[in-house]
Amino acid sequence: MDDMLDVGCLMLATMTPKLQKQHEDMIAYEMIQNLKEIYEGQALQESYETSKALFQCKMSEESPVGAHVIKMMGYIQMLKKLRFSLKNELATDVILQSLSDSFKPFCPEFRYK
Repeated sequence: MDDMLDVGCLMLATMTPKLQKQHEDMIAYEMIQNLKEIYEGQALQESYETSKALFQCKMSEESPVGAHVIKMMGYIQMLKKLRFSLKNELATDVILQSLSDSFKPFCPEFRYK
């Protein structure tokens, strides 16, 4: 019981004042469950928006390829942080498919047959 109270106090001490007010009458387990509900929904929404941006991203002919690839890698890294990782092969395919047509000759042929 003492450990449960200690954990609850520690959790409250690390929260913002707004979250503290929401959780001050809860035990540690209830706080964890409530925080999961709050932040899992946000993570799902963020992973949806990030994956949408990743899969819709298309490089324009006049933009530099380096900046485009860095932007795509940022989306891929964000998805990884949100626990929605892409396998390396899929990530590579998504990036290659997003390149402008002028880069198709530099891409492996087997990917575009």
